[in-house]
Amino acid sequence: MKGMEMLRRSSVFAAEVMEVFDRSPTDKEIVSQSKALCRDYIHSRLNRAGIGWSKPEHGFSSGGTLGEVSSVLLWLGDELEYLRPNVYRNVARQLNITVASESVVSDAFLAVAAEIFSTGLSKTNFTLHFSTGVTWGKIVSLYAVAGALAVDCVRHGQPAMVHTIVDCMGEFVRKSLVPWLKRRGGWADITKCVVNTDPTFRSHWLVAAACTCGHYLKAMVFYLLREK
Repeated sequence: MKGMEMLRRSSVFAAEVMEVFDRSPTDKEIVSQSKALCRDYIHSRLNRAGIGWSKPEHGFSSGGTLGEVSSVLLWLGDELEYLRPNVYRNVARQLNITVASESVVSDAFLAVAAEIFSTGLSKTNFTLHFSTGVTWGKIVSLYAVAGALAVDCVRHGQPAMVHTIVDCMGEFVRKSLVPWLKRRGGWADITKCVVNTDPTFRSHWLVAAACTCGHYLKAMVFYLLREK
């Protein structure tokens, strides 16, 4: 399958980006990592949907830092999708788009991404991750959108659109998220979401995730209104 081969060839980046966690990552490295994480997230969601795509031959090592980041990202994505199971399904239908057009898919994804990050959570007390316009909750939400949209594309016979979604993720991270990620030392900072010893931190994450669902729903409404 053409889409599967794209992901296998692209997965060679995983071996490269795993080497940069021992130092402060560059902008280019953060973008490469974001795309590698997106590929892994999409693989997970395609396999979960029963589409049966195999794991990349050069996937993340279970003991590597990027592999740990990917595992945390997937776990937080599971938590988010569990809260609102219908929100992150049938994304293409909710956005009223056709997945046969690369420009439509990319425009829709980038428009939703921009809206998700357009407002902050300034009224919360989650100062570790959730007090600014960019939050880990919103980033996880964006990956959940990417995974769900990729499932829609493959189910509708457009596996090549997976590559488009991954590229869009990299483009959005480059333009909007790199400074925030660099201030936190890179993607490894997301692991603090699950290693925090505060017993109330899980409830903090769930509340923030619920707020993120609201931002995503608002983003879809804005996109649909824009298309009228």
